[in-house]
Amino acid sequence: MQDNRRGHYDPNRQFQPYVFRPNFMKNQDGEKKQQGRKVIDWTGACVNTMMSRRFKRPLKDKTCFQPLTSSILKAETPGSLPYLPANSVTTRFVRTATNKQKCPVYQIVWTPDGRRLVTGAASGEFTLWNGMAFNFETILQAHDQPVRAMCWSNDGIWLATGDHQGYVKYWQQNMNNCCMFQAHKDQPCRGISFSPTDAKFASCSDDGTVRIWDFYHHTEEKILRGHGSDVKKVDWHPHKGLIASGSKDLQTPIKLWDPKAGKSITTLHCHKGTVMDIQWNKNGHWLASAARDHLVKVFDIRNLKTHYQVLRGHRKEASSLAWHTQHEGLLATGGSEGSIIYWMIGEDQPVGQVDGGHESLIWTMAWHPLGHVLATASNDHSTKFWSRQQTTEIVAKDYPKNETEILAEISKQVRLETGIEEQEAEREIEIPGLDGFEEGAPPNVFQSMASEYYNNSEQTFRTGLTLHNTPAPMEELPSFEKKKAFSKPVPKEFASAWDSNREGEGNIPDKNNPGNSGGFNAGSNQRFRQELHPYNPHMPHRGGYNRGGRGGRGGFNRGGHHHNNHHQFNNRDQHHGGQGRNLPSQGSNYVQWDGR
Repeated sequence: MQDNRRGHYDPNRQFQPYVFRPNFMKNQDGEKKQQGRKVIDWTGACVNTMMSRRFKRPLKDKTCFQPLTSSILKAETPGSLPYLPANSVTTRFVRTATNKQKCPVYQIVWTPDGRRLVTGAASGEFTLWNGMAFNFETILQAHDQPVRAMCWSNDGIWLATGDHQGYVKYWQQNMNNCCMFQAHKDQPCRGISFSPTDAKFASCSDDGTVRIWDFYHHTEEKILRGHGSDVKKVDWHPHKGLIASGSKDLQTPIKLWDPKAGKSITTLHCHKGTVMDIQWNKNGHWLASAARDHLVKVFDIRNLKTHYQVLRGHRKEASSLAWHTQHEGLLATGGSEGSIIYWMIGEDQPVGQVDGGHESLIWTMAWHPLGHVLATASNDHSTKFWSRQQTTEIVAKDYPKNETEILAEISKQVRLETGIEEQEAEREIEIPGLDGFEEGAPPNVFQSMASEYYNNSEQTFRTGLTLHNTPAPMEELPSFEKKKAFSKPVPKEFASAWDSNREGEGNIPDKNNPGNSGGFNAGSNQRFRQELHPYNPHMPHRGGYNRGGRGGRGGFNRGGHHHNNHHQFNNRDQHHGGQGRNLPSQGSNYVQWDGR
């Protein structure tokens, strides 16, 4: 019996792919095949960051872009790349999270550890979604009315939420409800924000007031009045006793409050529409606001006489915004048309944009604590997750062509602008290998070249060599004006020396006589003379004209085996060298002419 255990090969077993087996389609149960879920696991990035921060690495030693999937363990978190905020622009869609009960999602917050996302919907339910695989985990009935406000304390222990009837509830990390009281009578609680010490928090409502509460005793301490209409958002300064609120009142769109004195410090007349969202930057200097006048404005509290920057990009109302958790200059904004725009403070143009991210108004958005994922909640009953682009996707999107094609297009465009393409089209180059070297030749040289070569005439011209009476293109350049070496023509004595009959060498045989196996014919003599090029004084002659000479490598072999012929001429027309006949040593023929 053969061993068919795993790892052992059975030669008698005939393997057949599963899909090609008989009756494959008939045996299907009709169930949907399971597909892998998109997962964003930040464990490897966190471990790599913790290991690399044991010593301070130079900036040039950092990874600029995310690595490929094969080396995902070497990925860097946005916090480890403070000099590269563009790497944290999350324009890649990951997943859509939707409850079975379709209703708008008004508020979302990440848990402090980033493991889950908590969403508050119009049904009053809390839905918990996994922070890596973004799948559904659990759902609970938190409020009897729509959830309109959610905020974690700075220490990450407590979660405060407010509903449409003005009730506020405290929640522990395990979603255990500990306390409930009514902060605003019969009016929606629009926003909640904790103080830096977590001892107090502020709430705002459609009753036009901002109220300060003692968190531990859930008692009201101050009522801040000054807005003439609904207060849509409130945010406590991250370091100081300063509160910012945005309202529907066009006379007092944004106000800054002193929570201790309970008075207004100043009013920012900045928007011509309802302020939908405001948020302090973690540096404590910048305050961003989004309004229905399609504008997003950034203020610096060190100089409130004018706005710090105006961000124009939304086609409709700007409804929400969120500062990045790691890069203080990166801001994400959402509009009522469903678009998401990413801004860098100091730049007028967006660094990233997602058109049609949602089908309706984006109520709120929240960054993951690590800053690599952005979650958005919309009026289209969905919550969507957006992540950073991978390196391969960036290249495929922004650089669809390789470097060679890009350089070729740039070169072609430059040549068209300078007129080089038209000049080359007029040349009509027909001989390969002579591109650019035919400018100095007569116009008829290329038309008559083929006929002259095959007619074996006196003006034979071989491809790749310049005519003697035609200046080479290199001589026309300015750098070669003073260097005209080898410009003298071949002496007539040199030509006549080869054509003349010398004593003891016999007559030149007839080329039409095939019986003559020694010597060389007149045609080969003339052709050999034409091969002496003035730019190459050591032009070797390697066969091709030997008739019957066995093993001869030169044009003067008279039936001998091997020989060496050296013919040297100088400007004094002197002939030096011997004529080897049937020498046993192997050699080569070359002719040298000194043009000095």
